[in-house]
Amino acid sequence: MPHRAVTTVAELKASARHLAKGHLFEDFSIGQVFEHHWGRTLSQAENALFSTLTLHFNPHYFNAVYAAEHGHSGTVLNPLLIFNTVFGLSVEDLSEAGMGPFLGVDELTFHMPAHAGDTLSARSAVVDKRDSSKRPEFGIVTWHTEGFNQDGERVIDFKRANLVGRRQKA
Repeated sequence: MPHRAVTTVAELKASARHLAKGHLFEDFSIGQVFEHHWGRTLSQAENALFSTLTLHFNPHYFNAVYAAEHGHSGTVLNPLLIFNTVFGLSVEDLSEAGMGPFLGVDELTFHMPAHAGDTLSARSAVVDKRDSSKRPEFGIVTWHTEGFNQDGERVIDFKRANLVGRRQKA
C-alpha cells in the first residue's frame, strides 16, 4: 500500500508519537557522566546578533581589527553566548524531562576565549542529588558541566541545579 501524506491536523495528531527525552530524578546517580550530543559551531553573525540584542557593545565581539590589536586571532565570542550554548547542549539529557525549575548556576569559569567558527561540545557529571524538603514530588540534582572547543580545550565550566520531577508511582 503506498504511503499517503498526512493532510489534516487531526491526522497529524493521530499519527504523532511521543519520544521521551531527558531523565527523571530516579535516573540520576552521583558520578554519572553525560557526553552531550552534536556540539555547535558558532558563527560571527550569531555572535554579533546575540551581542547586539543583549546590548553587549564590547568591540572584541564584533570588531576584528580591535580584537586583533588586543591579541586575538579574530573576534571573540561573547561569553554569555558561550554559556548559553553549552548550557543548551546539556538540557535534553539533564533537565528536559524533569519539568522542574532551574535553580541557578555556581562556580562559572571562562577558561579561554572562543572565536567565530569554533565548535563547542559539552559534558556533564552528576555531583549532587538530594530530596526536596518543600516539594516531595521533586528532587534536586546538581551537575558540573564543561564546554570544550573543537581541539578539546576546556573553554567554560559551571555547576547548575534543577528541581527534577520524580517518576509517578503507579
